[in-house]
Amino acid sequence: MSFLRHVSRCNRHNPGDFVPFLDGGRLIGRFRHAFAGRLAAWPEIFGMEDGRVHLREGLGGYEGRSQALAGVLEALVADGGHPYVLGEPFPVTPAGRGEALFEIDRSAASLFGIRTFGQHLNGYVMDGGEMFMWVAKRASDRRTYPGMLDQMVAGGVPAGLSLGENLCKECWEEAGIPESLVKGAVPVGALSYNIDNAKGYKYDILYCYDMELPSDFVPQCTDGEVEGFRLEPIGEVMREVLETDRFKPNCNLVVIDFLLRHGFIGPEHGEYLDLMTGLRPAMANPWMTA
Repeated sequence: MSFLRHVSRCNRHNPGDFVPFLDGGRLIGRFRHAFAGRLAAWPEIFGMEDGRVHLREGLGGYEGRSQALAGVLEALVADGGHPYVLGEPFPVTPAGRGEALFEIDRSAASLFGIRTFGQHLNGYVMDGGEMFMWVAKRASDRRTYPGMLDQMVAGGVPAGLSLGENLCKECWEEAGIPESLVKGAVPVGALSYNIDNAKGYKYDILYCYDMELPSDFVPQCTDGEVEGFRLEPIGEVMREVLETDRFKPNCNLVVIDFLLRHGFIGPEHGEYLDLMTGLRPAMANPWMTA
């Protein structure tokens, strides 16, 4: 078995299957060819030329663009071209969250191939010099990856919330962690991955955090998204990632990063360098946008 297989699994992307989505010459997403053809139904919103789709000028600023895209999604849901909307806006940006041009419902992130942002928190406990990690089991009624293992806290970062605000919200909703403990969360970097899925393309950036918790703290889910938690020796967590596929795919990457940073996967490991570089690939961009 291999740690690197998880990195490979999360980075299966063929740019040739997609059409670039541009705004003012900047790459903001990508569409599968078939879906790009459907967008011809909205010529006032999307222009198509030279094998590219671009957002029309004249839609207005942030609000105008957001409303235009919301209207497209409503029409797609009405005619069965998109299953549902979640009511959770995600920023659409050519770079970081601070450069968002407009927003779109989270459910359509892969359909439009936009970059998305998440936060994953590793909650751990030290006891007698040994490390233990809290592992969550996703509820069986989740739309994606039901019943699989997850970080103690993990979630997307919607538009309109800062990273700090969202981390506090997710910590309370998913694990009942009060703000007084969230202050102890240590930002430890970010991971990324590129993957094609059933809807389209996903380029995800995961902000990662470590939090050492007191031994008497027991997480409690408050929003129904987690079925339960268990405190596992770090060696068992390591074994599960290495030998099984019980963790949600991108959560494997976060655990591997934790194991690297804390020395449980060291420089002598045969996959060490490939893991160090493979956890942070750039967004694949074979198209000239200038």
